[in-house]
Amino acid sequence: MSGATSAPEREAGSGLKLLIDLGPLVVYLSAWWLTKDVVRATAIFMGATFVAIAASWIRTRRISPMLLFSGVMVAVFGGLTVWLHDATFIKMKPTVYYLMVAGILGFGLYTDRPTLKLVLGQAYPGLTDLGWTKLTRNWAIFFVAMAVANELVWRSTSMEFWLGYKLWGALPATILFAIANVPMLMRHGLNSETAEDAALPPQG
Repeated sequence: MSGATSAPEREAGSGLKLLIDLGPLVVYLSAWWLTKDVVRATAIFMGATFVAIAASWIRTRRISPMLLFSGVMVAVFGGLTVWLHDATFIKMKPTVYYLMVAGILGFGLYTDRPTLKLVLGQAYPGLTDLGWTKLTRNWAIFFVAMAVANELVWRSTSMEFWLGYKLWGALPATILFAIANVPMLMRHGLNSETAEDAALPPQG
């Protein structure tokens, strides 16, 4: 009986994580396509992000450090976009976010303290220290690449194209990268029951 009840709970947790991670982006894209007003869409995006953070707290009684960090970034860069009526700030937000996370992960590697283990340790039971080191290294490199890609896209294309890139380019790339890491994680101790959750990218 216990095995029958644990699977639905795990699926509910994964579903909630996806909703919290992707909900604000979907709301942002919908608001832009409906209004074509970047200031209004950004304000709605900020509200949706805060709702996601509140939902995480209400449902789990915790807010992950990466979700909280993302919320702060949205508040700062979204607030500047709304205040100055300049979409440049919200376009730069992913670049700054990616580089800061990559820097934190890189510093953790340099000091021999894989940062992801401190944030996600309970989510990946059984993963060895070498596995955490490799996972941290891989995500640090990936985030640097994503920062470069975001800069190239927003500086050379329209607002509408950039938003499309976030949905159809950056998001699938992140998910595929997370999935690509699963075989390595399983070779380094991650048990198969949590492999599904390991395929979900870190919150951001």
